[in-house]
Amino acid sequence: MTDDEGVLAGHLQELRRGTVVVAALASLRTPGYGYALLESLARNGFEVDANTLYPLLRRLEKQGLLTAEWNTEESRPRKFYRTSPAGEQVLAALRADWRSLDASISDLA
Repeated sequence: MTDDEGVLAGHLQELRRGTVVVAALASLRTPGYGYALLESLARNGFEVDANTLYPLLRRLEKQGLLTAEWNTEESRPRKFYRTSPAGEQVLAALRADWRSLDASISDLA
């Protein structure tokens, strides 16, 4: 990897780090568990490392943006997450800000 590629990779990582919250809140409008979310995001071109996603899910739950329930009916208990009403509000605000920033950047070019 050249220095230019390394610089770009760092900036791309920074950009994606800021969008993981939006992706998680949007995806978890339908209840899901961590591993399924990782797979879903990857299928949609949004690669996220498990070591990034799981702490994020716990943080969003603690902030009240996700609700969580344990499903113990299967052989292996799984914690299912769902976007809460507060999470829906934050998601709407983040998406609106994203669109505004995108429009502003487009106007600069």
